[in-house]
Parts: sequence; C-alpha cells; structure tokens
Amino acid sequence: MSVTAKKAPEATEAAKTVGAGSGDGPAVAPPGDSHGRLFWAVADSLNLVRQGLTHYRRQPVAILWQLGFPIVSVLLYGYVFGSAMVVPGGGDYRDFLMPGMFVMTMTFGFMNTAVIVATQSTKGVIDRFRSMPMAPSAVVTGRGLTDLLVACAELAILILTALAMGWRPDGVPGLLGTFGLLMLLRFALIWVGVWLGLLVPNPEAAGSLFAVAFPLTMISSIFVAPQLMPDWLGWVAAWNPISSTAIAARELLGNPVGGSTSWVEQHGLLMAVVWPLILTAIFLPLAVRRFQRLSR
Repeated sequence: MSVTAKKAPEATEAAKTVGAGSGDGPAVAPPGDSHGRLFWAVADSLNLVRQGLTHYRRQPVAILWQLGFPIVSVLLYGYVFGSAMVVPGGGDYRDFLMPGMFVMTMTFGFMNTAVIVATQSTKGVIDRFRSMPMAPSAVVTGRGLTDLLVACAELAILILTALAMGWRPDGVPGLLGTFGLLMLLRFALIWVGVWLGLLVPNPEAAGSLFAVAFPLTMISSIFVAPQLMPDWLGWVAAWNPISSTAIAARELLGNPVGGSTSWVEQHGLLMAVVWPLILTAIFLPLAVRRFQRLSR
C-alpha cells in the first residue's frame, strides 16, 4: 500500500501532461517546459496542414476550381481585353497585366480562407478541434500554413501560364523577390479571411464576400494605371494596398509600371512591405480574439 501511495502523485503529474500535444501518445514534456509546448504546437499545426491538404485531395473539384480560375482570368483579360488597353508611358499591356494578375490571385485567396473557416465553424469542426488535446494556436496556424501552400501552387501555375503566353520576367532575382512579396500579401490576407470566416454566420455568407473582393481588385492598379481614372478614383486606387504590391512586382520583374504621379506609387516597394504588416497587425489579433470567443 505504501508503494501505491508514493506513486499516486507521480501518476497524477503524468496525467497532467496528456493533452499538451497531439498524436497517439501523451506529451513527454512537462507542462512548464516551453520547448515541449512549442514542439507540440508545431506538431499539431502540421497535423492540421495534412488534414487540410487531404481535404483537397478527396475533393479535387475544389482545388481544380481554385487553381483553374487564375488561368481563365489571365486568358480572358490578356487576350480578350488586352488589345484595347493602353499603358501610360508605353509598353505591352500583357507585360503590365501579368504582375497584376498575380496580385489578384493572392487577393481573392482570402475568400477561400473565409469559406473554409466558416464551413468548419458551422459544422462544428473547429469546436471539435478545440475540445481535443492540441495546442490552441494550431487551429489558426494550421489553416494559415495550408493556405500558403495552396497559394504557392496557384502562383506557380499562373507563372507557367504567363510564360506560355510569352511573358518574361527580368531575371530570377526579381522573380524571387516578387514571389516573396506576393506571399507576404497572402499571409496578411489569411488573417482577414480567418476573421471574416469566424464572423459570418454560414459558408453562403462567406461566399458573398466576392462582392467585396471584386471592387477591391478593380479599383486598383491591377488592370489599369490610376492615371487613367478620374482624379478622385485614381487617388483611391493608388492608395489601395494591393496596388502597392502590383507596382512593386512590376518594378522587380522589369515590366511596365504605367507611370507614377503620387508618393505612394513612387514608393511601391516600400509600401508593398508596409501594407501587409499593417493588415497583419490589425487582423491577426482580431482573428485570435474571435477564435477565443467561440463557444466550446
């Protein structure tokens, strides 16, 4: 009896470690070990990334639409409207358009994030995740990592399509720099999508966010230079955060910029970094707070 009594506290302490991580067994690190908690937070996030990618594999129609939409957009705007568009300062319109299409694809991605989060929230998937012994941050970070991987695939397909159409970047360093800026923008918009997905009542309402995304991309420098718009509308388009990424991408890729008359356009590369940081600083805390307020 004395042996059992001595081991009972040890068993109690061991039981406390269950739920510190995920997997088939309990976490081996004590609750106060920050390194152990970080390990399980990363492991749980990767498990949710695998779960998210498995969802795409089992529903190929969703990923085909998500990856096929950018290709259709490039062909539509490049060939149907391309011959009727003018670039201020000269240059081929398709070369002006391609960086903008890259930015548009990253921008529309927040709707996919919102729809998936709203679906999981409505069907109780997020509540189930919260009730499981996993790191609380894993649900949000796992969603973010999954969306970044899908965004990389979207961007790679879009670049290959542009190359097939005759578009050429001005060197590999510029292409890599543009890729980094586009991922930074997508990272910032992920938290916008997560927050909106937790805010709307159902996936249908999340799908209606297209009514927000469409004017957001149209009133920008994605398709036309702000100089071709009325003065007040051109000012709004120039200060649109996605316009800065489009201008910076054109500069890095050596494509026509379309002229620049305002301060924000002349400092496109700087603002392409500043705007995503501002969006992340605003919407990441909002998304985390909204997630914490969900009922268990």
